[in-house]
Amino acid sequence: MKTVKHFLGIVDAHTVIVTALALLSTWLCLRFGLAADIPTGLIGIAIIFPIVFSINAAYRRREEALKSFASLKAHAVAIFYAHRDWVPDGKGGDHAPRARQVILDLLTGIREYFGWGWPDDKDPNLAKVYGRFSAFSKSIEEMRAAGLTAGEASRSNQYMRAMMIDFERMRNILAYRTPVALRAYSKVFLNIFPILFGPYFAYIAESKSDYPIIGYAVAVLYALVLVSLDNIQEKLEMPFDSVGRDDLRLDVGPLYSPVLD
Repeated sequence: MKTVKHFLGIVDAHTVIVTALALLSTWLCLRFGLAADIPTGLIGIAIIFPIVFSINAAYRRREEALKSFASLKAHAVAIFYAHRDWVPDGKGGDHAPRARQVILDLLTGIREYFGWGWPDDKDPNLAKVYGRFSAFSKSIEEMRAAGLTAGEASRSNQYMRAMMIDFERMRNILAYRTPVALRAYSKVFLNIFPILFGPYFAYIAESKSDYPIIGYAVAVLYALVLVSLDNIQEKLEMPFDSVGRDDLRLDVGPLYSPVLD
């Protein structure tokens, strides 16, 4: 049942519209005698190869986003442990609670930033995220004043630097998509090919005179496959919007709250 549910998740109104147009094209071609045996290899060259490339590129972007977010969270926890354990005993028991709050605020800020949509220079959430990084820097200096050694302070700053790099990598994934021209090309031809192949579907219906419905069935199958591939690529293209089942889970503050003790 899960497989069926996931499959139905890529079937939408767009799929229904293109399928209906493919059926209409087939009916009109049969009505006006426009039947032709069009080479089906054209679909593989013109559509399947480009869309598979786009899906693969979108999948790699999602995997890079997952790696960056995992690294960011791990370094955040490492900084928390540094606040909790590295300061000499009896010198500043408030460091760990302070770091805990900064981490939770940072995770919230990251979720709000990537939930904003397309990156914008006016996005207020970007300043909030870097405000949390600034709070980390100040917190490390407070630990230094409480007795943290220079080497340990430097290591903590390296953890923070790694978090900032991971965040910027995620920002680049958000801002720079798979090749725009290739996506536009694939989208146009994925939508019009089931319609342009109306003469081919009519040819199948005529050649199977006892069962002309086969031509319509093939038209539905072509439309369903091609538009579904387009929908898969679109869902993988934006791994931060929490719409598809393959998207990143950014609302992890409650999940990490018990870890920061």
